[in-house]
Amino acid sequence: MKKTVLIIDDSAPIRYLLEAILGKKYKIVSAMDVPTAMLWLANGNKPDLIISDIQMPGVDGWELIKYLNGNALYNDVPLIVLSGTEAPVGSAKEAYKYSEFIRKPFDPAGLMISVERNLEVAVALSA
Repeated sequence: MKKTVLIIDDSAPIRYLLEAILGKKYKIVSAMDVPTAMLWLANGNKPDLIISDIQMPGVDGWELIKYLNGNALYNDVPLIVLSGTEAPVGSAKEAYKYSEFIRKPFDPAGLMISVERNLEVAVALSA
């Protein structure tokens, strides 16, 4: 059975690109914003990995990260932050737990390696 990757990005071209890169190997669930993703999660769904932008209109990715970190059901799901902004530093970075921060524009092959590595680590930690 294919592992499920939840992609959250307000940019349709980025979502389509990620679906094209990852869709052959993984089941992709795509959300155009955080509320849509949170609704999918609230319906009892649990992805194996989440890739999320940070800067989105309305509820941003930082709110999603706080929600995931504060929810025992999801705090073990690896999260790759994919953003055009810089990664937070110092105490701001410590306030948010995520598996990896990748800056846009990104290398598709490098992203695939990151996804595979994060899924492998998640499996090893759950064993």
